Amino acid sequence: ELVVQFQVLNQSCQCLAWKPRPVGLWPCPVESQHVVAGYSDGTVRVFSVSRTEMELKMHPHAAALTAITYSTDGEMILSGGKDGIVAVSSPRTGMTIHVLADHKGSPITVLQCTRKQYHDFGVEGGELWLATSSDRRVSVWGSDWLQDKCELLDWLSFPAPAGPEGLDSLPPSLAAFCPWEHGVLVYVGFGMQKEALFYSLRKKQVFRKISLPAFATSLSLSPAAPFLAIGFGDRLLRLQPCPAGGPQDYAGHDDTVHLCRFAPS
Repeated sequence: ELVVQFQVLNQSCQCLAWKPRPVGLWPCPVESQHVVAGYSDGTVRVFSVSRTEMELKMHPHAAALTAITYSTDGEMILSGGKDGIVAVSSPRTGMTIHVLADHKGSPITVLQCTRKQYHDFGVEGGELWLATSSDRRVSVWGSDWLQDKCELLDWLSFPAPAGPEGLDSLPPSLAAFCPWEHGVLVYVGFGMQKEALFYSLRKKQVFRKISLPAFATSLSLSPAAPFLAIGFGDRLLRLQPCPAGGPQDYAGHDDTVHLCRFAPS
């Protein structure tokens, strides 16, 4: 059943994210149900689901948006563009408070935030977040937005062979924090081997590799159990237990599995 629909004329919506529910509140109060969306003209729009209206429009980017997410407390919006610029904006004021050009020149493919224990990695703030760009680079940051702090924690560059002839577009570079292993992120992308890499932020090294049948086109990590969901170009979705175990393959698609997501449960 279609409950509500938002239409923006003459612009394509490239990415969107739900505002996280306030900590300790379940079910989520209706008034805090918001969706943020990024558009091809560089604008960010915040929609209230309960009031079925656009609450805010911001223009933090000069290029089309390719990734967007809320901070874990819902107080900031992180957005990434086709030009590799990452902007941090406040949905309360509509102001952009940070612009990060570290990935400049390569489209942002993933932005993700996660809570962390204070001083976990020797940086201040209660939040870790990562940005991934299509040139196989991942940056990891520690931040405290209320104190206006944002510090680079780690910078990963994954090697790859020269681009194969005749391949129009390379498989995407995708990374995600691991919900069941603290201080770990998982990466898939075009590289020397077809595999999923597990990287420890503490040891600053890859400590586990899971071989894949092809380069991944989408990635999702279960918040409740040690499983990866990985989509492939040959119409396949794989459920991969970690660290070991036989994968389950699902062939329910008739095209590339461009996006896959575990439900929050």
